[in-house]
Amino acid sequence: MMNSFFELEKFTMPNNLFDIAEVSVGQHYYWRFGEYEVHGQVLLMSWFVLGSIIIFGLFANRDLKPLPEGAQNFTELVTEFIRDLAKTQIGEEEYLKWVPFLGTIFIFIFVSNWSGALLPWKLIELPNGELAAPTNDINTTVALALLTSISYFYAGLRKKGLGYFKRYIEPAVFLLPINVLEDISKPLSLSFRLFGNILADELVVGVLVALVPLFVPIPVMLLGTFTSAIQALVFATLAGAYIGEALEDHH
Repeated sequence: MMNSFFELEKFTMPNNLFDIAEVSVGQHYYWRFGEYEVHGQVLLMSWFVLGSIIIFGLFANRDLKPLPEGAQNFTELVTEFIRDLAKTQIGEEEYLKWVPFLGTIFIFIFVSNWSGALLPWKLIELPNGELAAPTNDINTTVALALLTSISYFYAGLRKKGLGYFKRYIEPAVFLLPINVLEDISKPLSLSFRLFGNILADELVVGVLVALVPLFVPIPVMLLGTFTSAIQALVFATLAGAYIGEALEDHH
């Protein structure tokens, strides 16, 4: 029987100001630092994902050749894919400087999602809590979405200066509240879309494993790997689109 549940912390002022952002799913493994609690499993899994990416990157590119082969061929294929994505969303003039950011976002989300879809973390017993993909936690997806928001604000301000904010009163001044609300909703939609899809996939697999533990969950797990890859692509594509929109010249 599954112990997964939703727990929304009570919001009170002023002591629990940050509790409004606390959405916990399942049993979490916490680290305590004084009066503060940190989601230990998110940090552990994020370090695992980042370590895996770094180790694979170093291994694949330790001996670069003019004619790529093997793992180097794979990394160059991924790089070309991300460059094409950035060029499509941002434009030929500005896209190159944003390839590292979009590439990092895409690869981190992709590997995180697949780590939750393919690896049986639930079998690892902790003193309390359980392991899951980093993107299975709302804190991770909100952090990624906020990084994206900071990036497109930086892109717009760097290119246009304070004139960037003229976009909020275009094409008419009365649209100011709607344009501001649109910018606020962008990180929310990014974070909740990714969080909801990864959480739903892991919950469905968990329920099926509990009810029919043999063959039925396998097709769902395979489908989960596909949807996990799509979610990484959607996030990176929308991030590129927002940056491209911030850099676009309005006349």
